[in-house]
Amino acid sequence: MATTKISSYRIPLFCAVTLLFWMSMYTSVPIMAPYVEFLGGNHQLAGWIVGMYGISQMLLRIPVGIMSDRFHKRKLFITFGLFFTAIAGLGLWFTHDFTWILILRALAGAAAATWVDFTVLFTSYYKHEESTKAIGTISFFNSLGQVLGILSAGWAADALGWEAAFLLGAGLGLVGLAGSLFLVEKVEPDAPKITLRGIGDVATDRTLLFVSLLAILSQVLIFATVFGFTPVYATELGADKFSLSMLSLFANVPVAVASLFGGRRWAARYGEKRMVVWGFALMGIFTFTIPFTHHLWMLMITQAIAGFGRGLSFTLLMGMSIKHMSADKRATAMGFFQAIYGLGMFVGPVLMGVISDWFSLNEGFIVLGILGILSAVLSQWFVQNRASKQPTQPGRPSASL
Repeated sequence: MATTKISSYRIPLFCAVTLLFWMSMYTSVPIMAPYVEFLGGNHQLAGWIVGMYGISQMLLRIPVGIMSDRFHKRKLFITFGLFFTAIAGLGLWFTHDFTWILILRALAGAAAATWVDFTVLFTSYYKHEESTKAIGTISFFNSLGQVLGILSAGWAADALGWEAAFLLGAGLGLVGLAGSLFLVEKVEPDAPKITLRGIGDVATDRTLLFVSLLAILSQVLIFATVFGFTPVYATELGADKFSLSMLSLFANVPVAVASLFGGRRWAARYGEKRMVVWGFALMGIFTFTIPFTHHLWMLMITQAIAGFGRGLSFTLLMGMSIKHMSADKRATAMGFFQAIYGLGMFVGPVLMGVISDWFSLNEGFIVLGILGILSAVLSQWFVQNRASKQPTQPGRPSASL
């Protein structure tokens, strides 16, 4: 009876905690670049501050994954993640100093590093072969949380000022922290602990490395545009704080839809490779078109289509990173995957900031659009030519990209 009761609430509760985690995080992510420029910073400073969120993830996610597989304490890391995002929100509400803002964005990145444990613990509630389905479900609540956080932050910033959005994020993080205390930890009774040899096997896994490379390119596009400088371009078109939240809404709702249906249905029907290629193509084309849009509503449409592409490609890349891994290596593999793509979260906004200061925002978007198209070509090549060479694990069919 007790087991049935636990099973009945563990997935809904986990989805609710995930929702609150990303709502808390995304009260600040989309508005950070325009907020820094509002305080008097230039494009390069805004790029560094936005990028710091990614570099701290890149540095922390592998250690988090290894420790998680070593001690099997996924729930503990999730609780710490919600605590850190609440502290980061409180700090941003309190300070206007650029150094402290940089540090607090690094702390928010440390919170986001625990997404490793969110994905691995949630995936453990499903059968091993249902990893892509599980990732599609949790990615939906990831994206929905981002959308709701963006909307609530836009309302708070427009009505009460920029800092109100950060205070709201802190409150949401604290509510999620309380919920995380009741999450169900699932560990197999005889689950092995990760070893040094296991870490080496993960680090040299070709499928993981190829998928992670594609994820870097995806994050470069995302964090240089919708979570970086697309809002800055929108302000040049006359967008106010609420319009910025609507822009982010248009960019992220399609991500949620594509994550849910792409991971659960379309990948099985059309193939994972095709979904990834289409996703990158949409991202590239509709990033390239940004400088040629001169009305806010047109910009929102381009970002909606690009967001749909992002949801298609990135959700499937995440599922591919661990689908072929044994249970004792999954958090480590997810840590490697998320750490490697954290490089794109850093490089994207920094690169865009440098290009924008040297040339203009328009040239930056054109370069990123071309990168998106090249990423589609690379994903077609990598997935098609490398999958057949992936070694098969004993007793398990080979992982197909």
